[in-house]
Amino acid sequence: MAAGASPERMDQGEKLDAIRDGTSALTPSPAPSGFATASGSAADASAVQTDSDIEALDLAVTAKKAAYELKKAHPSVIFTSGRRNNRDQARAMSENVILNRKWIEQTYAKTIARDVCQKWVDDNPDKTSQEEIEAGLASVIDALPDAELAKLSKHLSGEAFDVQPVTEDAEKIKATIRSLPGLKVFLDMEGGLIRWHAQF
Repeated sequence: MAAGASPERMDQGEKLDAIRDGTSALTPSPAPSGFATASGSAADASAVQTDSDIEALDLAVTAKKAAYELKKAHPSVIFTSGRRNNRDQARAMSENVILNRKWIEQTYAKTIARDVCQKWVDDNPDKTSQEEIEAGLASVIDALPDAELAKLSKHLSGEAFDVQPVTEDAEKIKATIRSLPGLKVFLDMEGGLIRWHAQF
């Protein structure tokens, strides 16, 4: 309002100025659900957005960048696995072994680690529950030297992620995965089971 003017005599332009001044945001708007910005301020247009689901995967740099590119191209994708510790690896393997007792041999490249894990499964036909198989494989994995363990799965180093397979737009999503920078292997089938696995 101009100096000396009364509220009754405020012209239309001054009223609009007063409304605009009174409705300016005092704090930044929150980022969309599941996202934050690197600077912590959604108002900072130059800030890089982060996705809590991808950050939770604890991926190595190249795999993380690829995950962000995939999610940007296909926002509906769901990541089911990222970096794993030894027990996580045993659990993931056991969930597939109960469906196919030769899954380890048919999925992983031939290494000492793969062979001793498959041998445990072969030597223990009486272990049929997921929990029993997980415990057995965990004992084998924990006994492996780090150098051999590193050859078993890129999940252990955070250089791989899995995506939930879908039927809608499946070919488009798989084509995007195959074009991701740094991709070394993409599998859409593992040991006869439908699994989408990308490693870098």
